[in-house]
Order: sequence, then C-alpha cells, then structure tokens
Amino acid sequence: MGKTPTKALEGVKVLDMTHVQSGPSSTQLLAWLGADVIKLETPGRGDITRGQLRDLPEVDSLYFTMLNCNKRSITLNMKAPEGKEVFEKLVADVDVLVENFGPGVVERFGYPWEKLHELNPELIYASIKGFGPGRYADFKAYEVIAQAMGGSMSTTGFEDGPPLATGSQIGDSGTGIHLVAAILAALYQRTNTGRGQRVQVAMQDAVLNLCRVKLRDQQRLAHGPLGEYPNEQFGDAVPRSGNASGGGQPGWAVRCAPGGPNDYIYVIIQPVGWKPLTELIGRPELAEDPAWATPEVRLSKLDKAFALIEEWTEKHTKWEVMDKLNAHNIPCGPILSTKEIIEDETLAELGTVVEVDHPERGTFKTVGNPLKLSDSVVEVQRPPLLGEHNDEVLGALGYSADRLAGLRAAGVI
Repeated sequence: MGKTPTKALEGVKVLDMTHVQSGPSSTQLLAWLGADVIKLETPGRGDITRGQLRDLPEVDSLYFTMLNCNKRSITLNMKAPEGKEVFEKLVADVDVLVENFGPGVVERFGYPWEKLHELNPELIYASIKGFGPGRYADFKAYEVIAQAMGGSMSTTGFEDGPPLATGSQIGDSGTGIHLVAAILAALYQRTNTGRGQRVQVAMQDAVLNLCRVKLRDQQRLAHGPLGEYPNEQFGDAVPRSGNASGGGQPGWAVRCAPGGPNDYIYVIIQPVGWKPLTELIGRPELAEDPAWATPEVRLSKLDKAFALIEEWTEKHTKWEVMDKLNAHNIPCGPILSTKEIIEDETLAELGTVVEVDHPERGTFKTVGNPLKLSDSVVEVQRPPLLGEHNDEVLGALGYSADRLAGLRAAGVI
C-alpha cells in the first residue's frame, strides 16, 4: 500500500494580510506547496487589485486572479472591536502571518510584533517592506522604484539611452520569492526552537540580490575596462550594456525573418561553437583565420561577429535558427512574445502555463507553480471570491451561525 499523497506544507496555516503583488505572489507559492492560506480582506472591497485593470465589468481582475490561486478568503473590519477579537483568535490559530502594508500600518492597528508574539509565541510574522531600517525606511516603494534603487535600472538598456525598467517583476514577485525562502527557513528553525520569529525582506534588498553580478562588475572596474561589455567608454559606474550577456560567454540578440518586433534570437558564442557557427553562416574560413579563431581576438570585434551571424539569421525564422543551432549544441533562445508563451503547447503540457476555471469569468490562463517537488504535486485551483470562506474559517474558530449573522449585520465581516 502506498502512502496517501501529501503536500510539503500540509498542516501549515497562513494568515495572508497581503495585497497587490509582492505579498500575494509569496503566499500563492505557500498555498501551492500545500499551506492553508487564509486571505484576510476588507469587507466590501477586498484586495484593491480585485478592481484594478479589469477586462470584464464587476468581475475580479486578472491582476487579482493570477496572484491568489489556491487560497481561502475572509473579510474582516480590523477597526471594529469585534473585528479585533476575531483577528486575535485567528493569530492564535495560525503558524504564519504575512503582510506587505506600508511602514507602520499594522502597528497603527494596535498589533506590533511584540503583541503578536504574545498572542502566539510560535507565530512567524513575515513582512515585505520597501526598504530596510535607516534613511529610506518610511518611504513608499513600488515595483519600478525598487528596480531604480536596487541597481537594475541603471544597468538596463543601451549605452546611449535612458535607464530602463525590466518587464520581469523583480521588485514585487522577486521579493515574494525571497520571502518564501525566509518563511520556510523560520518554519524549519521553529522545529528545533519551538519559537516563532520576525521575518522581513526589503524590496530594495531583493532587487540588489538579483543584480549581484553588476555589483561584482562595479568592483572589477577598479582594474580597468570590462572586456565582456560591448561599451567603448567606461566611467566610474557599471554602464548599460544592451543585450550583452554579462557573463563569461558573449551573447547578443540577432534579427530573424520576417522581421517583426520579436523576430529575434539570442545567440551565445562559446569557443567550441565558433567552428560550427562559421559553417552554418557560410563563412567556414573564419574558423581558422587568426583574426577570428580565438575568443581573445573576437572579443574586440564582437559587434562584427554578431553582424555576420545576423546576415544569416535574417534569412530564416527564429524557430528555424533555433533548430539549426541546437543541432550543433550552440546555446540560443528565440525571443518569445507573450502571445507565443501563452499559446505554447510545451509550456501547457509542463504546467508552466495553466488554464483555470472561474465561476464569474469562465476560464483564464495563469502561470503554474515553478517549484517542482516529486512528493508534493500541485493542482492550481481558482482564487476565492471575496469573503467566500467567512463561515467556514470563522466556524472552525467556534463562531456559531447566529454569531456570524450578527457579525455580518454589524459590518464586521
């Protein structure tokens, strides 16, 4: 007899007081790993993203649905005395509380860490803030502000252009992933100590952690120009370097047929790949030519090397180029548009992109769980409607049907 399948975080209860993206991205991962995530929302409105960027009137937006799968939702007026009573019972009953309010908001509700720890000494109280303690502590942060202050924007874009934000949400979802790691570590430490603890991740810190190679290069600048960058001039800070790989192997995005905005493929030239590349592009003599044959001599004219490759790629589609390069084990990746990704059959088969049924909007597609555990298989379930689980969650805390009706009438839930 095989064991009944379980989830990695089965039995872990999470009170999710997060909103918008950074916090919900974190708690959604916890829910996918098997935690019981109870999303606490404001009565009547809920998470502000339920109503933001709507594509259908009066229906929860995709902004909300794609960040809140596999959770339960309750509503609670935290300003009402009875609301505080419910909240304290919830805190005493859960393992983890997660919030990403602005600086001081939870404290103004009357619940600093010391009070929460008193209510539940085993509680892990996890927060996302814009910045750590110090000069920036009370500043508000958003996705692109975190990118601006974490090293990403100054190093993204082309040398002659302005700083650029990246399309990946490294400030919000990037911080959410860091918080998951911190929460799991705190849960593990609690198995040894029996104590909860305060867990915090700052968005600026998370972005900087993802930009560490740029901080590496800042220190290398002291010893001269950075050879793997295409830039001709170097100042006292790491420059924007376009599509250069920034690693030990040079790479660039080259144009493909038929020339649309995403008809590009990213190609990396490894030393072992130069000979087959020269043959594919119809210039086999460059494999032995002393002016081209070694990585060292190519380094000073990488723009010309990629221009030669582009003369060939422009005659083929990015998919044809991908197949031809991969046949010779040459690293490459076509630039995939969001349309191509959402329609990609392989990604659907892998569960990287999944389709979810929703009672009000029909079906929608979302990103599946990226964390693959052989013994904790994830089924992505629809997000909750606002307050859908009030009776279920509060009933389990001992609230009778009559009491729930009274709380509802009083606007507490």
